Amino acid sequence: MYKFFFFFILLCSVLSCKNKNDQLAAVHAVDSVDWSYAENFYQKNMTEAVDLIDSLSKVDAESPEAKKIFTALRVAFKKAEPYASYLNPEVGHRANGPALPVFAEDTERILNPIGLQKIEESIYEGEEPAVFKLETSLTKGLMVNLMQNVSEHKLSSERFFIATHQQLLRIISLGITGFDTPVSQLGLSETVVSLKALKEVYDHTLSELIKKKNTDLDTEFHLNIARAVAFIEKNGDFNSFDRYTFIREYMNPITRNWVSIRKESGLWEGVNNKPFNFDAPTFFEKDAFNVEYFTPPVNRNPSEKQIALGKKLFLDPNLSQSGKMACVTCHMPDKAYTDGIAVNVGNNGSPLDRNAPTLINSAFQKSFFWDGRAENILDQISSVFNNKQEFNTGVHEFSTDILKDTTYHVLFEDAFGRISNRNNDIIKAISSYISTLNGFNSKFDKNMRAEEDSFTSEEKLGMNLFMGKALCATCHFMPLTNGTVPPFYAETEKEVIGVPETKENKTLDDDLGFYWRYNKPEHLGMFKTPTVRNAEFTAPYMHNGVYNTLEEVMDFYNKGGGGGMGFDLEHQTLPFDELELTGEEQKAIIAFLKTLSDTNVEGEDHPQLVDVTS
Repeated sequence: MYKFFFFFILLCSVLSCKNKNDQLAAVHAVDSVDWSYAENFYQKNMTEAVDLIDSLSKVDAESPEAKKIFTALRVAFKKAEPYASYLNPEVGHRANGPALPVFAEDTERILNPIGLQKIEESIYEGEEPAVFKLETSLTKGLMVNLMQNVSEHKLSSERFFIATHQQLLRIISLGITGFDTPVSQLGLSETVVSLKALKEVYDHTLSELIKKKNTDLDTEFHLNIARAVAFIEKNGDFNSFDRYTFIREYMNPITRNWVSIRKESGLWEGVNNKPFNFDAPTFFEKDAFNVEYFTPPVNRNPSEKQIALGKKLFLDPNLSQSGKMACVTCHMPDKAYTDGIAVNVGNNGSPLDRNAPTLINSAFQKSFFWDGRAENILDQISSVFNNKQEFNTGVHEFSTDILKDTTYHVLFEDAFGRISNRNNDIIKAISSYISTLNGFNSKFDKNMRAEEDSFTSEEKLGMNLFMGKALCATCHFMPLTNGTVPPFYAETEKEVIGVPETKENKTLDDDLGFYWRYNKPEHLGMFKTPTVRNAEFTAPYMHNGVYNTLEEVMDFYNKGGGGGMGFDLEHQTLPFDELELTGEEQKAIIAFLKTLSDTNVEGEDHPQLVDVTS
């Protein structure tokens, strides 16, 4: 008895010492990195940005001095951006967001555009002195807010790794595409600024720790940053810049290094409540993005049984009151989960209002339906149940007809522990199934991951045009290619582009789009920006299915959208200017779009899938 008691005390003592040692080791790991240099670096540059915008407010927009000050201002902001925007994403995005009016939902007021992109527009295209002074004053307010946040919040391992991860994505999705600097096209030189800033902060924080653990990793990281910087400095022309090679051969090695550095440091394990999978070595992996982040909390981590139930329900017309309409009616697997027609017909035989979009990768957005009326996928499916032209069954009205198929009894028991008596469970199950329909194994993805080297010269040209001169990637953000805005993925953009009623382009379509919500003229004809992945198979195109081919779509954008074709569109968000793409360039973009195809989302080939654009 005494021996057992002594052994128990000894064991507890050993475990206690082990726990204390583990805790000390954890504290030591955290304390081994002094973040003060990084804190001072971000604060110094954010303070400099405030000083520079103050100087900018004292000169005229069109003065020679304005461009010099603006360029220096953007450099200072880019150095501070990782941490400043991490701490306050909304203000950070407003400070460096598109030069478009902002709708304030709380007051239902339209706010004039402010921020660095609007100031850039004023400097390079001209603006009245009084207007420019107001723009700089309001933008300074945003900068001051960011500066105060940086000075008031201590940097930690978690904050640093998340902020850097976000900045690496900014380079790929916003910097080299021209989104950040659409007029001055400073994005490439600013990418150099961002990479050099990362190296400087790393050298004064993590480098010594990584050298002790993995000298080769530290050396490789420095080498890869130097290579990326040299590539840009040698190839700095915006329109001819080879983004295909830069991402594949230069940026992706850096992101691979960064994931390894985080793991090697032992300072932070990552989290699953952000858009990214922090363990994914690049932004082009099959699992690079975290589905859970985009999923409503009530339906996260569904079981395989719930997904299996959802798949069966997806195919079942008994969900609709008429017994003739199922999810698959408009979203057919053999047509990339679309239906191949301009608009489908409802349960009463009359045409539905809009074209059915693909469900592949539809989970990765923050707005559903063309007019954005559903905030999440559960609301979207619920609306289909409630729609009198579609399922015409209320959310709480459970159709007992489906239970005539006795296999449902077991499926419901396995998925929810009961046989459901309302449609909420059905909607959750269908949502769970749709969230698995994700395709990130296209020719494009494989080439970006360097698993193969199969891009033709035409496809490379198309990608470089898509991400550069043609401006496609400033709305269809890489790598998801939809309108959900990186790096925070908190909103999905909606745009006014002026889609015509017919492919003859003579009359503007009369669909009001997002106007339904607030009745604001700025929202007339505003629609969500969809993904262009699988565009090869998802014709006809646009919210009304007006165009049958990708060639027609390219012609529309090349002409400057509806505004460029002469429609009266005061609030068009697409540039009115013609893109001036040659026929060869338009063909190249289409060739690139076809590299984004991956319809094998359930591990099964669909041999009946045909190219509906030919």
